[in-house]
Amino acid sequence: MTFEPQLGYDVFVSDPTPMRGTGALPDGEPRSYQPIATTLVHGGRDAILVDPPLTTAQAQAVGDWVQASGKRLTHIVATHGHGDHWFTADTLAHRFGAQVVASAGAIEQMHGNASAREALWDAMWPGQIPSSPVTAVTWPANGISLEGHDLALVDVGHADSDDCSVLHVPDLGLVVAGDVVYNGVHLYLGESGGDLGPWRKAIDTVTALRPSHIVASHQNRRLDDDADRLVTETRQYLDAAAAALATHSTPVAFFNAMVERYPERLGRTVLWVSAQALYLAREGGDPWQNLLSAWL
Repeated sequence: MTFEPQLGYDVFVSDPTPMRGTGALPDGEPRSYQPIATTLVHGGRDAILVDPPLTTAQAQAVGDWVQASGKRLTHIVATHGHGDHWFTADTLAHRFGAQVVASAGAIEQMHGNASAREALWDAMWPGQIPSSPVTAVTWPANGISLEGHDLALVDVGHADSDDCSVLHVPDLGLVVAGDVVYNGVHLYLGESGGDLGPWRKAIDTVTALRPSHIVASHQNRRLDDDADRLVTETRQYLDAAAAALATHSTPVAFFNAMVERYPERLGRTVLWVSAQALYLAREGGDPWQNLLSAWL
């Protein structure tokens, strides 16, 4: 009788990094990015890395962690196109001889984020992001197997950006959710235009997979991965944001209301960026210029 190796997963959380931008937050806090979680799904010998981090220094730390695991890295998965989840993929792929994979939609978004590097990402983290060519290939139609265990990359549509996906590991009851579900960190709402319905549908797609564990790619490392809690709290945050948008007429008032509602959540810079982008969207104008104004 042949037994398939047992699967497991581990999570490495890169600490928030200071970032450039105009002025402090409304509460006086300096600008700093969110923690970024990178997941290693592993069998007895091989492993797959999900959502590599943003900066060269973070990639070095994640790479050392992977190397210390003793596993052979076969694939690197990007759940969506935001640069903080794939800009170091090529660096890590070369280090370990792994292949970068993503959904077709995410690859399209990756090209857009690569084009925005100079104007946006490098402006916030000058000299800290490595060369980041889009080398991802499309997730195979027949999926990827990790030592006999099937993995699936599931398209969920718009969450904090267009063309999001999640990695489903059925034999672990695990979903690596990228930015569809957050864990103790403020959600990035800046690309929603104020319409949070698509994000709620994306969460519905995740819950239909019936996971026991969810890894959020932005998380407070002190919190667990309980799927029910993460889903409930993410939905509640979207509801609170919708209520604050309906009640308050300025980004500062929105920011203050969300801080009051969620004083323990990390990532207030992203909350402030979201607030500015949401209220700029109300005024119309070019969406890309609105986002640049919000971030910088």
